[in-house]
Amino acid sequence: MSESLEKRSEPRTELEKYHSVEFKVSEMASLYQFKIWNMSSRGMCLLVREDSEILNDLKVDSVFNMKYYTTDFSQPPEKLKTQIKHISREPLGRFGGHFLVGLFILDTQT
Repeated sequence: MSESLEKRSEPRTELEKYHSVEFKVSEMASLYQFKIWNMSSRGMCLLVREDSEILNDLKVDSVFNMKYYTTDFSQPPEKLKTQIKHISREPLGRFGGHFLVGLFILDTQT
């Protein structure tokens, strides 16, 4: 990954109703699916291994169309336009060797 930026002064989305998210970084890319982590002050995050190729395509302020799965598995997934708010390296501790990728939901898609 070429840069690891943080922008923590902006608000982040903290929603407990979502369990996981899936998205593509481009039309030809693989479909990625991640569990959503609610990290209190860091907001809603994805946990991405530091050697994952997707980090090459994730940049702060990038916007992706993501499909969110709720914790109520009887409900259909929601398609939401989502912005990357921060990419923070976690070298030690529980999430050592990973990046936390902060998400902010911009709006629903029609």
